[in-house]
Amino acid sequence: MKTQDHNLGLKNVDLGYSLRSWRGRTIVQMLLSGVVLVSLESCTLQPVKNFENQRNGAQAEKTTAPLPVIVPTPIISSSGDPNFVVGVVQQVGGAVVRIDASRTVTYKGPEEFADPFFQRFFGDRVPSQPTQRVERGSGSGFIINASGQILTNSHVVDGADRVTVTLKDGRTFDGKVLGEDPVTDVAVIKIDANNLPILSLGNSDALQPGEAVIAIGNPLGLNNTVTSGIISATGRSSSDIGASDKRVDYLQTDAAINPGNSGGPLLNARGEVIGMNTAIIRGAQGLGFAIPINTVQRISQELITQGKVDHPYLGVQMVTLTPEIKERIKTRFGDRVNIAADQGVLLLKIVPNSPASVGGMRPGDVIKTINNQPMTKVEDVQRLVENSKIGNPLQIQVERNGKITQLAVKPEPLPVQRDQREQREG
Repeated sequence: MKTQDHNLGLKNVDLGYSLRSWRGRTIVQMLLSGVVLVSLESCTLQPVKNFENQRNGAQAEKTTAPLPVIVPTPIISSSGDPNFVVGVVQQVGGAVVRIDASRTVTYKGPEEFADPFFQRFFGDRVPSQPTQRVERGSGSGFIINASGQILTNSHVVDGADRVTVTLKDGRTFDGKVLGEDPVTDVAVIKIDANNLPILSLGNSDALQPGEAVIAIGNPLGLNNTVTSGIISATGRSSSDIGASDKRVDYLQTDAAINPGNSGGPLLNARGEVIGMNTAIIRGAQGLGFAIPINTVQRISQELITQGKVDHPYLGVQMVTLTPEIKERIKTRFGDRVNIAADQGVLLLKIVPNSPASVGGMRPGDVIKTINNQPMTKVEDVQRLVENSKIGNPLQIQVERNGKITQLAVKPEPLPVQRDQREQREG
């Protein structure tokens, strides 16, 4: 059985086709790099009458049992148009953009190769000077302000030296990154333009599985591609999809999205953005994930006003305690570790000098409640901490060696690393 531990100061891993080289260390890939137009049609089967001729020559009418009526989906019923996707695309398609980003990476050979001894034997085959390589990636975005504010994924523009934005009408602009937040994978770009078409933002809190959605983006370099499907699920945690370094509860959709759709909009039937397309599970079909637009809007506003986002941080690694986990710990450590609790969130590691360390939390503690709210799994803790306020103490009840202990821990801002791709955020 494979277990997954989680940080509240997390490592930002590369999840796919981006400015960085492709890596295969996770099943989730974020989507960098649009027109297949999908029409939804529906028909209704009416009750069928069957007339039979009787032997005596008289006609007797016999009505078979009515067949089930196929009711049009609410989205088609309300619009009266089975080709509603066409109307949405014509309404909003001009506000979806392509984003190309590039960065120059310098590579150095191993330091020992600079030794004259190695140079003598290997000569020109040993790189004596640093070499440079330009890495490029392509993604999507959508305009939210007529003066040129554009939303996209952080991983689309992460570390870019140059960002280029191409509108549907073919115009191209240099883009300036106003801010990016790797923790939620949201970024804001600004281009020098006016009177641009914009997208309206919907409400992702009210979404229900089964609602029809439309995705527009630039998958695999195919600009202005349109696909459609439904909301397959809501509230997928980052650990559910293998992206435990993120702090997002994702929307799941079966609308076809591919590398290059990253940052593009997921729309409802009214053409409102209800999500930002972000990730797929490699090798799977019909499993796409989007950041809910309410999360995107909250993060983007902080990026626009402050240029950054401060996330509350405790500094713990943890795992959901299950009977299997408890048994494995008992088998491995025996009486050296005493875990009496049967459920809760087990702390595996406390980062030195972190808020958790200062507040008295220890490895082996089992979190039972925070602010009197029961904590039964890692996602419960992550959501509560993310929604807490920096500097306001959290009342954390832990079970330690079979006894209940009450602690007060003040969240601090998540530490900023100079290169979050290489370092673990403590």
